[in-house]
This record gives sequence, C-alpha cells and structure tokens, in this order.
Amino acid sequence: MSVAFAAVVVRLVAVQVVSPHRYVAFGHSERVRAVTLPGERGVILDRDGNELALSMPQSTVWANPHLVTDPRGEAQTLSPVLGMGEAETQDKLSKDAGFVYLARKVSDDVAAKVKAMALPGISLLPEPQRFFPEGDLALPILGKVGLDGNGLAGVELQYERILEGHAGRLVVERDPRGADIPGGLRRLDPPARGSDLVLTIDRSLQYEAERALSDEIVKAKAKGGMAIVMDTASGEVLALANLMAGDGGAVSPADRNSAVTNVYEPGSVNKLITLSAALEEGVVRPEDKLTVGNSIRVADATFTEHESHPVQQWSVTDIMANSSNVGTIMIGEKVGKDRLDHYLRAFGLGRPTGLGFPGETPGLLLDPAHWYPTSIGTVPIGQGLAVTAMQMVAAYNSVANGGVYVAPKLVKATVDERGVQHATPPSTKRRVISPRTAAQVAAMMQEVVRVGTGTAAAIDGYDVAGKTGTARKPLENARGYKVGAYMASFGGFVPAERPALTAMVILDEPTPIYGGLVSAPVFKDVVGYSLRQLHIPPPPPSQPAAVPPASPDAAKTDGEVSPGTTPTTLAPPTSTTSPTSAPGRP
Repeated sequence: MSVAFAAVVVRLVAVQVVSPHRYVAFGHSERVRAVTLPGERGVILDRDGNELALSMPQSTVWANPHLVTDPRGEAQTLSPVLGMGEAETQDKLSKDAGFVYLARKVSDDVAAKVKAMALPGISLLPEPQRFFPEGDLALPILGKVGLDGNGLAGVELQYERILEGHAGRLVVERDPRGADIPGGLRRLDPPARGSDLVLTIDRSLQYEAERALSDEIVKAKAKGGMAIVMDTASGEVLALANLMAGDGGAVSPADRNSAVTNVYEPGSVNKLITLSAALEEGVVRPEDKLTVGNSIRVADATFTEHESHPVQQWSVTDIMANSSNVGTIMIGEKVGKDRLDHYLRAFGLGRPTGLGFPGETPGLLLDPAHWYPTSIGTVPIGQGLAVTAMQMVAAYNSVANGGVYVAPKLVKATVDERGVQHATPPSTKRRVISPRTAAQVAAMMQEVVRVGTGTAAAIDGYDVAGKTGTARKPLENARGYKVGAYMASFGGFVPAERPALTAMVILDEPTPIYGGLVSAPVFKDVVGYSLRQLHIPPPPPSQPAAVPPASPDAAKTDGEVSPGTTPTTLAPPTSTTSPTSAPGRP
C-alpha cells in the first residue's frame, strides 16, 4: 500500500507540478470545439442592379455519432429522405467522431422532414448556396462555384477574392457526448460578407441576344454561336451570348465563354483590317480602280472569287462592298507582310484583350519572318490566323471610334459591405488609324449593308456599317480544312455616322453557310432591339453615294469562301489547286 501510495504521489507531482500545461491543454482540446462559419458570397449584378447570381442559406444535414443511440434505426429512417444508401448512412452514423456530414445544402422540403424527425444526434447547419435568379442567362460569363462556395469558372473564379466572404468562427465548450456545457466557453467571431460585383451586361440585351442567336442556331442547324454587343465609346460589353446545340437540336449555354476562350479563322471580316492598313499607309484610295479578275496566283496556290465573274474595274469601295478575295489580296500585296502584321497587332489580334477572363487566349498570329509564300494571299482575307470573337468586335469598334482602340470591359464596379460602389478603371485606349481612314472605312462598310453582301443587316431608320464573313474551319490536329464546315460572321456598328453600338455575330457550321444570310439577320434583330431599349435615336437621313454590286446576286453571298483554293493555315500547303466554282447558293 505504501508503494502504491508513493506511485500515486509521484504521478500527481508529474501531472500537476512538472508538466501541468500539457494536461491543461489536452483537457481544453477535448472540451473546446471551433466551428467555421462560412461568409456570405457577394452578389453578381447586371449594370442596372438586377441580380444574376446570389447566395441564399440552405440547410446541411449533419450528425454527431456520439449522440446517435441507434445508428441502424436512424439510417433506415433518414436514407429515403436524403436519397442515400442505407449502408452508407449507417456507416457515417457509426463513426468515432463528433461531426459528420450527411447531406450538403438540401432543399427546404428535405430540411423540414429531417427537423420533424427529431432524431438524436442529427442536426441542421445553415450553409450558403449559389443561385442564379435568371436561370441560364449569361451562365458562361458568370461561371460556377463549388460545393464549398469557391469560384470554379467565369467571373466567379476571376473575382474570387472580391466575391468570397471572410469565414467566421464559433468557439464552444462541450462535454464528451458533444452537448454544450452550461456556463462554458462560448465565443463568436461573425463572418464577413463578400463584396458585390456589377457587370457591364444589360440583362434585357443579354436575353434578346441569347434568344435571337438561339432561334438562328435552330433554324440554320448550326453547332452553336456567339453574339457580342459593345458600347462603342466605353468598350463596355452590354451582351455576350455563348450557345451550343445539343442532342436533338436543343440549344443551351456553352460550357465556356467561347467568345474569349476559343479561336477561329475570321475570314472576310478580317478584310476591314487589310483595307484600313492600305488606306492608312496611302497605298490605295477609296476611289482607286483595280483590274480584278476571277482568280489570282500567289506562290504555288490559286485563290478564286466566291462567284465567277469577268474581269472588272472595281474601286477599293467596290472590293469591300462585294467582299472580293482577289481584290483584297491585290491590296494586301501592296501593303506588304510587315506593315500588314503591324496593323493586325495594332487592332488587337495576337494578344489578350485585357479582360483577364479565365482561359482567355491571345489567338494565333505568325511572325512575318515565318510567313509562308502563300501567307500574303491568305492573311489579307482572314485565313492562316486565329482570333477570338472578342478580339474581332474590338477591332471593329476601333473603326467605330474614329480609329481609336478601346479595350473591352466586362466589370463596371464593385460594391463593398457598406454599400459603397467603386467604379473599375476606364478601358485603356490607343490610336490605331487616323480619323480620316476610319471615316473612309466606315463609308465602305455602309455600302456593304446598302448594296453589298450584308443587306440582311439593314435596320430601318439607321445607317448600318458592317462586313460579312464566311470562313472554312481548319481540321483539329491536322493540316487542311474540314469538308463542308464553315464559320459565318457579321460585324458592324450603328448608327454609322455617330456609332453608339458595335456588335459581332458568329455561327458555327450553319446551313446556309454565308454570314450575310445567317449572321446578319441576328445582328439586325439584336442591335435593333438594343437601339430601342437604350433609346438611341437615328441620325438625320443621309444619301450615300451608290456603288452597284458586281452582279445581281452579290448581296446574297460572301466573298470569303473559295473552295477551289488551298490557302495556308498554320502549316504549309501540301498541294496547289485550280480555281473552281463557289459552293452552291441556297
């Protein structure tokens, strides 16, 4: 007994004198629990304050297995309500732990049923769930969040640090069974709400862009499409639609913001840059006449017109209005590869737009030193380079702005926890071409819509400046082009005299294939609606000089497609072909 008593004394001395802090800390860790309280995520709003994404509290079902008296019986009761397997539920309820998730962020009906059961050890925990009040509207822009409320894509990811709330912390003292100790420690550090994000998107315009684009995708049996509407002066993106066709022809939001993350060969919409470069460098004037035949030889490749025609004396304006491949290549040769490359990059191609959107690509532009012999034929007409839709609409906006490039903008402001709005910096600007050149190109683009390939884009009461494009789709992971696959586009601005809106519409593999037939009508619908919605009045009527088309059918097709041509893409051509007829017109 003396030895046992001595051992007890020695042990007490060791516990209470030698290392008491160790055992105090151990006891504290066994009793005190810290619970993380997630901060509420900020709201994403459109430019008028309409909610596009917000977080609402939902109930999470959790268990304290130490307090569960009958794991098997409770599993049988809970499993049908939670939609879980009975064995899985019983396994969780039998764990040696004080906290186990059973079902995260369940519906209100499920939460009410679980609460009514009043099962021992089963509780509800409020957690924020992300909701999109407008459904799928602008979803590729907004992106998505994970189960724990963190941004995974889109602006949700890009502005994670702004949107995410700061987590709080609840510290409580509990007994071994998990029950709160009356009068025990209890400390709350409340969570902080994240800041709100105000986009430049206009909800009404976004809805109309998606509606009109969806209708045309279905009508043209296209694989998908993109539509962008931009405020000309500020570069603010008012609408940005990204849609794709699924099985059975149903149209849904694309799985990414394709207008920023995907590239394509622009085709004849790129002729705007070629002619702008030629006019700015003084190698041609709008009224200069060129002898334009039906085909032209460049190195070992032959390029043809979209429709056969006799040799014509066409002005530079005629070449633009009729979207002549041969005429544009002749002008491109006058500009030269180095100067042409300079203007392509000055207009924003080959570099990110500055949006900073996750996954944004700069596109593909070959260094002039690495051009192939046929590149001086392909690049002027928009082949052999790859761009994004956002880059092209920004390039068109440069002409609309009198020759000044304005970087696109997608976020208008942030709103802090006090409700104070902080505007984002204005878009960067730089001069690309002179006001005189911009005015000349705009006048040519008006002829495209008045009598050329883009008549379907005309809007009653307004003068529209625009350009059509129909480009072949390169093969993936191989040289050459996909048979029968085209990208159809139309870009322009309105009113042509004092532009307020710039827009670009692109359809992926439509039928018919021509941008003037499938993309221009969408431009008309979307921009026409935008003009009315934003109360942009038409300017006084004007009478532009008439420039007749090359043929009675010139307004029906685009001069971008020369199926008989084997132009260089991003790899050298493997063969040379002779001119052939253009695709059959619908």
